[in-house]
Amino acid sequence: DIGDIIRGKDLFIGYNEKDRKEKQKLQQNLKKIFKKIHEGLTTTIGAEARYQDTENYFQLREDWWDANRREIWKAITCHAGESDKYFREKTSEGNECTVKRCTCINLDPPTYFDYVPQYLR
Repeated sequence: DIGDIIRGKDLFIGYNEKDRKEKQKLQQNLKKIFKKIHEGLTTTIGAEARYQDTENYFQLREDWWDANRREIWKAITCHAGESDKYFREKTSEGNECTVKRCTCINLDPPTYFDYVPQYLR
């Protein structure tokens, strides 16, 4: 799941050595990106106290994902057709969800399991 990858919580370690090396490379690149974001935030009041992790940037990554997940979903589904659906049409409460273009009625990304631990999905 892309959210887990960005937040540094992906449990998949790879099928083989090549996969593991690619995952390590991806995580190193993400750390570099979030380091640059962190450097830009150090002048923001309260940011230094909130983002003290300067090795993995887990809190910053979590906050970034929370702020940008809708835009990421729009980018992923930008070519979704009118009748394209995600994987279910109704929520557990019976409300319509992925009505068209892989989005919920309120335009939220239908990432139902976003904050469910990955090993439970």
